[in-house]
Amino acid sequence: MTARDRTLALTVVVLWGLNFLALRAGLDHFPPFFFAALRFLVIAVPVVLFVPRPDVPTRWLVGYGLGFGVGQFAFLFWAMDAGMPTGLASVVLQSSAPFTVVLGALLLREHLSAAQVAGLCVAVAGMALIGWDRAHHAALVPVLLTLLAGLSWAFGNLANRQAASSQPMRLMLWMCVVPPLPMLAVSVAVEGPRAIGRSVTTAFDAWPALAGLAYTAVIATIVGSGLWTALMSRYPASSVAPFSLLVPVVGIAAAWAVLGERPSLLALAGAVVVIVGATAATPRTRRHIAPAPVGAGPALGDVVQVGVGSGAVPDSPRGNQ
Repeated sequence: MTARDRTLALTVVVLWGLNFLALRAGLDHFPPFFFAALRFLVIAVPVVLFVPRPDVPTRWLVGYGLGFGVGQFAFLFWAMDAGMPTGLASVVLQSSAPFTVVLGALLLREHLSAAQVAGLCVAVAGMALIGWDRAHHAALVPVLLTLLAGLSWAFGNLANRQAASSQPMRLMLWMCVVPPLPMLAVSVAVEGPRAIGRSVTTAFDAWPALAGLAYTAVIATIVGSGLWTALMSRYPASSVAPFSLLVPVVGIAAAWAVLGERPSLLALAGAVVVIVGATAATPRTRRHIAPAPVGAGPALGDVVQVGVGSGAVPDSPRGNQ
Protein backbone atom coordinates (compact mmCIF):
# COMPACT_ATOMS: atom_id res chain seq x y z
CA MET A 1 0.00 0.00 0.00
CA THR A 2 1.06 3.57 -0.60
CA ALA A 3 1.49 5.93 2.36
CA ARG A 4 -1.61 7.85 1.25
CA ASP A 5 -3.78 4.74 1.19
CA ARG A 6 -2.48 3.63 4.59
CA THR A 7 -3.57 7.02 5.93
CA LEU A 8 -7.00 6.60 4.35
CA ALA A 9 -7.32 3.15 5.92
CA LEU A 10 -6.47 4.57 9.35
CA THR A 11 -9.05 7.33 8.81
CA VAL A 12 -11.67 4.64 8.24
CA VAL A 13 -10.53 2.97 11.46
CA VAL A 14 -11.27 6.13 13.46
CA LEU A 15 -14.62 6.77 11.77
CA TRP A 16 -15.78 3.19 12.31
CA GLY A 17 -14.48 3.08 15.87
CA LEU A 18 -16.51 6.16 16.81
CA ASN A 19 -19.48 4.72 14.93
CA PHE A 20 -20.14 2.30 17.78
CA LEU A 21 -21.13 5.26 19.97
CA ALA A 22 -23.57 6.37 17.27
CA LEU A 23 -25.01 2.87 17.03
CA ARG A 24 -25.48 2.74 20.80
CA ALA A 25 -27.35 6.05 20.73
CA GLY A 26 -29.61 4.89 17.90
CA LEU A 27 -30.34 1.50 19.44
CA ASP A 28 -31.31 3.13 22.72
CA HIS A 29 -34.38 4.45 20.88
CA PHE A 30 -35.07 2.53 17.64
CA PRO A 31 -35.78 -1.24 17.34
CA PRO A 32 -32.60 -2.90 16.00
CA PHE A 33 -33.84 -4.20 12.64
CA PHE A 34 -35.75 -0.99 11.93
CA PHE A 35 -32.66 1.05 12.81
CA ALA A 36 -30.64 -1.06 10.36
CA ALA A 37 -33.22 -0.34 7.65
CA LEU A 38 -33.18 3.39 8.44
CA ARG A 39 -29.39 3.51 8.25
CA PHE A 40 -29.50 2.54 4.59
CA LEU A 41 -32.89 3.95 3.61
CA VAL A 42 -31.80 7.57 4.14
CA ILE A 43 -28.99 6.92 1.64
CA ALA A 44 -30.83 4.65 -0.81
CA VAL A 45 -33.57 7.13 -1.78
CA PRO A 46 -31.28 9.91 -3.10
CA VAL A 47 -28.92 7.31 -4.61
CA VAL A 48 -31.67 5.78 -6.76
CA LEU A 49 -32.79 9.25 -7.86
CA PHE A 50 -29.47 10.94 -8.56
CA VAL A 51 -26.55 8.47 -8.75
CA PRO A 52 -25.95 6.37 -11.89
CA ARG A 53 -25.68 2.65 -11.27
CA PRO A 54 -22.12 1.29 -11.38
CA ASP A 55 -21.21 -0.98 -14.26
CA VAL A 56 -20.81 -4.19 -12.25
CA PRO A 57 -22.56 -7.56 -12.39
CA THR A 58 -25.80 -7.52 -10.41
CA ARG A 59 -24.87 -10.66 -8.47
CA TRP A 60 -21.83 -8.97 -6.93
CA LEU A 61 -23.72 -5.78 -6.16
CA VAL A 62 -26.48 -7.76 -4.44
CA GLY A 63 -23.93 -9.99 -2.70
CA TYR A 64 -22.11 -6.94 -1.39
CA GLY A 65 -25.35 -5.43 -0.09
CA LEU A 66 -26.55 -8.67 1.51
CA GLY A 67 -23.22 -9.39 3.21
CA PHE A 68 -22.01 -5.96 4.22
CA GLY A 69 -25.42 -4.35 4.68
CA VAL A 70 -28.07 -6.89 5.64
CA GLY A 71 -26.08 -9.64 7.36
CA GLN A 72 -23.53 -7.52 9.18
CA PHE A 73 -25.90 -4.95 10.63
CA ALA A 74 -28.82 -7.27 11.28
CA PHE A 75 -26.64 -9.49 13.46
CA LEU A 76 -24.65 -6.61 14.99
CA PHE A 77 -27.69 -4.54 15.96
CA TRP A 78 -29.45 -7.64 17.25
CA ALA A 79 -26.40 -8.47 19.39
CA MET A 80 -26.08 -4.94 20.81
CA ASP A 81 -29.80 -4.80 21.54
CA ALA A 82 -29.49 -8.17 23.30
CA GLY A 83 -26.85 -6.81 25.67
CA MET A 84 -23.54 -6.82 23.81
CA PRO A 85 -21.38 -4.06 25.39
CA THR A 86 -20.31 -1.38 22.92
CA GLY A 87 -16.57 -1.85 23.41
CA LEU A 88 -16.76 -5.63 23.24
CA ALA A 89 -18.87 -5.43 20.08
CA SER A 90 -16.16 -3.37 18.40
CA VAL A 91 -13.67 -6.13 19.24
CA VAL A 92 -15.64 -9.22 18.23
CA LEU A 93 -16.90 -7.66 14.98
CA GLN A 94 -13.31 -7.46 13.77
CA SER A 95 -13.42 -11.21 13.31
CA SER A 96 -14.32 -10.07 9.79
CA ALA A 97 -10.62 -9.50 9.09
CA PRO A 98 -9.40 -13.09 9.60
CA PHE A 99 -12.65 -14.34 8.05
CA THR A 100 -11.96 -12.19 4.96
CA VAL A 101 -8.33 -13.26 4.64
CA VAL A 102 -9.14 -16.95 5.03
CA LEU A 103 -12.11 -16.82 2.65
CA GLY A 104 -10.03 -14.80 0.17
CA ALA A 105 -7.35 -17.48 0.20
CA LEU A 106 -9.85 -20.34 -0.07
CA LEU A 107 -12.32 -18.89 -2.57
CA LEU A 108 -10.29 -16.34 -4.54
CA ARG A 109 -6.89 -18.04 -4.32
CA GLU A 110 -5.26 -14.89 -2.93
CA HIS A 111 -1.63 -15.40 -1.92
CA LEU A 112 -0.71 -15.17 1.77
CA SER A 113 2.91 -14.69 2.76
CA ALA A 114 4.34 -16.23 5.93
CA ALA A 115 4.64 -12.73 7.44
CA GLN A 116 0.95 -12.04 6.79
CA VAL A 117 -0.12 -15.30 8.37
CA ALA A 118 2.06 -14.65 11.41
CA GLY A 119 0.79 -11.08 11.71
CA LEU A 120 -2.83 -12.19 11.49
CA CYS A 121 -2.23 -14.82 14.17
CA VAL A 122 -0.73 -12.18 16.45
CA ALA A 123 -3.61 -9.76 15.78
CA VAL A 124 -6.23 -12.44 16.39
CA ALA A 125 -4.44 -13.40 19.60
CA GLY A 126 -4.62 -9.79 20.75
CA MET A 127 -8.30 -9.61 19.84
CA ALA A 128 -8.91 -12.84 21.73
CA LEU A 129 -7.07 -11.43 24.74
CA ILE A 130 -9.35 -8.38 24.76
CA GLY A 131 -12.44 -10.52 24.24
CA TRP A 132 -11.44 -12.96 26.97
CA ASP A 133 -10.84 -10.11 29.40
CA ARG A 134 -14.27 -8.62 28.75
CA ALA A 135 -16.32 -11.74 27.99
CA HIS A 136 -17.80 -11.82 31.49
CA HIS A 137 -19.72 -8.62 30.59
CA ALA A 138 -21.77 -10.35 27.84
CA ALA A 139 -23.75 -13.58 27.47
CA LEU A 140 -22.76 -16.16 24.87
CA VAL A 141 -25.62 -15.48 22.42
CA PRO A 142 -24.71 -11.79 21.76
CA VAL A 143 -21.09 -12.83 21.17
CA LEU A 144 -22.17 -15.48 18.64
CA LEU A 145 -24.44 -12.97 16.89
CA THR A 146 -21.52 -10.53 16.60
CA LEU A 147 -19.33 -13.28 15.13
CA LEU A 148 -22.03 -13.91 12.53
CA ALA A 149 -21.95 -10.17 11.77
CA GLY A 150 -18.19 -10.44 11.19
CA LEU A 151 -18.64 -13.44 8.89
CA SER A 152 -21.30 -11.56 6.90
CA TRP A 153 -18.96 -8.59 6.55
CA ALA A 154 -16.28 -10.92 5.20
CA PHE A 155 -18.59 -12.27 2.49
CA GLY A 156 -19.50 -8.68 1.62
CA ASN A 157 -15.81 -7.86 1.29
CA LEU A 158 -15.31 -10.71 -1.17
CA ALA A 159 -18.32 -9.67 -3.25
CA ASN A 160 -16.92 -6.13 -3.33
CA ARG A 161 -13.59 -7.52 -4.44
CA GLN A 162 -15.18 -9.63 -7.19
CA ALA A 163 -17.19 -6.66 -8.46
CA ALA A 164 -13.82 -5.06 -9.33
CA SER A 165 -15.53 -1.75 -9.93
CA SER A 166 -13.69 1.19 -11.47
CA GLN A 167 -16.35 3.35 -9.73
CA PRO A 168 -15.98 2.27 -6.09
CA MET A 169 -17.96 5.18 -4.64
CA ARG A 170 -20.93 4.40 -6.88
CA LEU A 171 -20.64 0.75 -5.92
CA MET A 172 -20.72 1.60 -2.21
CA LEU A 173 -23.70 3.95 -2.64
CA TRP A 174 -25.68 1.42 -4.69
CA MET A 175 -24.87 -1.25 -2.13
CA CYS A 176 -27.03 0.81 0.22
CA VAL A 177 -30.03 0.23 -2.04
CA VAL A 178 -30.05 -3.50 -1.24
CA PRO A 179 -30.62 -3.62 2.57
CA PRO A 180 -33.70 -1.38 3.24
CA LEU A 181 -36.50 -3.61 1.89
CA PRO A 182 -35.23 -6.90 3.42
CA MET A 183 -34.57 -5.18 6.74
CA LEU A 184 -37.96 -3.46 6.77
CA ALA A 185 -39.63 -6.81 6.10
CA VAL A 186 -37.74 -8.43 8.98
CA SER A 187 -38.54 -5.47 11.24
CA VAL A 188 -42.29 -5.63 10.53
CA ALA A 189 -42.33 -9.40 11.06
CA VAL A 190 -40.21 -9.48 14.22
CA GLU A 191 -40.59 -6.10 15.92
CA GLY A 192 -44.08 -5.23 14.72
CA PRO A 193 -45.68 -2.05 13.31
CA ARG A 194 -46.52 -0.73 16.78
CA ALA A 195 -42.90 -0.62 17.97
CA ILE A 196 -41.81 0.91 14.66
CA GLY A 197 -44.51 3.59 14.78
CA ARG A 198 -43.77 4.48 18.38
CA SER A 199 -40.05 4.94 17.66
CA VAL A 200 -40.82 7.18 14.67
CA THR A 201 -43.40 9.41 16.39
CA THR A 202 -41.10 10.01 19.37
CA ALA A 203 -37.88 10.36 17.38
CA PHE A 204 -37.69 14.16 17.64
CA ASP A 205 -37.75 13.87 21.42
CA ALA A 206 -34.64 11.68 21.26
CA TRP A 207 -32.06 13.85 19.52
CA PRO A 208 -29.09 11.55 20.38
CA ALA A 209 -30.77 8.78 18.38
CA LEU A 210 -31.22 11.09 15.38
CA ALA A 211 -27.62 12.27 15.70
CA GLY A 212 -26.51 8.64 15.82
CA LEU A 213 -28.55 7.87 12.70
CA ALA A 214 -26.99 10.84 10.88
CA TYR A 215 -23.45 9.82 11.87
CA THR A 216 -23.85 6.16 10.94
CA ALA A 217 -25.52 6.99 7.62
CA VAL A 218 -23.34 9.85 6.43
CA ILE A 219 -19.98 9.60 8.19
CA ALA A 220 -19.64 5.86 8.78
CA THR A 221 -21.39 4.65 5.63
CA ILE A 222 -20.82 7.25 2.90
CA VAL A 223 -17.39 8.46 4.01
CA GLY A 224 -16.00 5.43 5.84
CA SER A 225 -17.44 2.68 3.67
CA GLY A 226 -16.71 4.73 0.56
CA LEU A 227 -13.02 4.87 1.42
CA TRP A 228 -13.04 1.19 2.39
CA THR A 229 -14.67 0.23 -0.91
CA ALA A 230 -12.05 2.18 -2.83
CA LEU A 231 -9.23 0.45 -0.97
CA MET A 232 -10.77 -2.99 -1.46
CA SER A 233 -10.99 -2.30 -5.20
CA ARG A 234 -7.29 -1.41 -5.39
CA TYR A 235 -5.67 -4.14 -3.31
CA PRO A 236 -6.16 -7.82 -2.43
CA ALA A 237 -8.54 -8.39 0.48
CA SER A 238 -5.62 -9.70 2.55
CA SER A 239 -3.91 -6.29 2.30
CA VAL A 240 -6.88 -4.19 3.39
CA ALA A 241 -8.81 -6.36 5.87
CA PRO A 242 -6.15 -6.35 8.65
CA PHE A 243 -6.66 -2.61 9.15
CA SER A 244 -10.13 -3.30 10.51
CA LEU A 245 -8.46 -5.03 13.45
CA LEU A 246 -7.53 -1.54 14.71
CA VAL A 247 -11.17 -0.46 14.99
CA PRO A 248 -11.63 -1.95 18.49
CA VAL A 249 -8.78 0.20 19.79
CA VAL A 250 -10.79 3.30 18.89
CA GLY A 251 -14.05 1.64 19.94
CA ILE A 252 -12.80 0.72 23.39
CA ALA A 253 -11.25 4.17 23.94
CA ALA A 254 -14.46 5.92 22.85
CA ALA A 255 -16.62 3.66 25.03
CA TRP A 256 -14.29 4.37 27.95
CA ALA A 257 -14.41 8.15 27.46
CA VAL A 258 -18.13 8.54 26.70
CA LEU A 259 -19.93 5.54 28.19
CA GLY A 260 -17.68 4.85 31.14
CA GLU A 261 -16.68 1.35 29.97
CA ARG A 262 -13.25 1.27 31.56
CA PRO A 263 -10.83 -1.24 29.97
CA SER A 264 -8.44 -3.19 32.17
CA LEU A 265 -4.69 -3.27 31.73
CA LEU A 266 -5.07 -6.69 30.12
CA ALA A 267 -7.49 -5.27 27.53
CA LEU A 268 -5.10 -2.41 26.80
CA ALA A 269 -2.25 -4.89 26.38
CA GLY A 270 -4.41 -6.82 23.94
CA ALA A 271 -5.05 -3.63 21.97
CA VAL A 272 -1.29 -3.12 21.59
CA VAL A 273 -0.92 -6.71 20.37
CA VAL A 274 -3.67 -6.09 17.82
CA ILE A 275 -1.85 -3.02 16.47
CA VAL A 276 1.44 -4.90 16.15
CA GLY A 277 -0.19 -7.89 14.46
CA ALA A 278 -2.26 -5.81 12.06
CA THR A 279 0.83 -3.85 11.06
CA ALA A 280 2.78 -7.05 10.41
CA ALA A 281 -0.10 -8.55 8.44
CA THR A 282 -0.16 -5.67 5.96
CA PRO A 283 2.41 -6.25 3.18
CA ARG A 284 4.74 -3.34 2.54
CA THR A 285 5.25 -2.11 -1.02
CA ARG A 286 7.46 0.31 -2.87
CA ARG A 287 6.57 2.41 -5.89
CA HIS A 288 8.27 2.42 -9.28
CA ILE A 289 7.62 4.46 -12.35
CA ALA A 290 6.13 2.18 -14.98
CA PRO A 291 8.09 2.22 -18.28
CA ALA A 292 6.23 4.11 -20.98
CA PRO A 293 5.32 2.31 -24.22
CA VAL A 294 7.74 2.76 -27.10
CA GLY A 295 7.09 6.08 -28.80
CA ALA A 296 4.94 7.43 -25.99
CA GLY A 297 5.76 9.98 -23.33
CA PRO A 298 5.52 9.20 -19.61
CA ALA A 299 2.02 9.19 -18.14
CA LEU A 300 1.60 11.10 -14.91
CA GLY A 301 0.65 8.80 -12.06
CA ASP A 302 1.35 5.52 -13.88
CA VAL A 303 2.88 3.30 -11.21
CA VAL A 304 3.35 -0.35 -10.43
CA GLN A 305 3.74 -1.83 -6.97
CA VAL A 306 6.21 -4.52 -6.09
CA GLY A 307 5.97 -6.48 -2.85
CA VAL A 308 8.99 -6.23 -0.60
CA GLY A 309 9.96 -9.42 1.14
CA SER A 310 6.77 -11.26 0.18
CA GLY A 311 8.23 -13.27 -2.67
CA ALA A 312 5.31 -12.40 -4.95
CA VAL A 313 4.07 -9.57 -7.09
CA PRO A 314 0.66 -8.37 -5.91
CA ASP A 315 -2.37 -7.77 -8.11
CA SER A 316 -2.21 -4.89 -10.57
CA PRO A 317 -3.16 -1.66 -8.77
CA ARG A 318 -5.45 -0.36 -11.52
CA GLY A 319 -7.46 1.56 -8.92
CA ASN A 320 -4.49 3.87 -8.28
CA GLN A 321 -4.58 5.42 -11.75
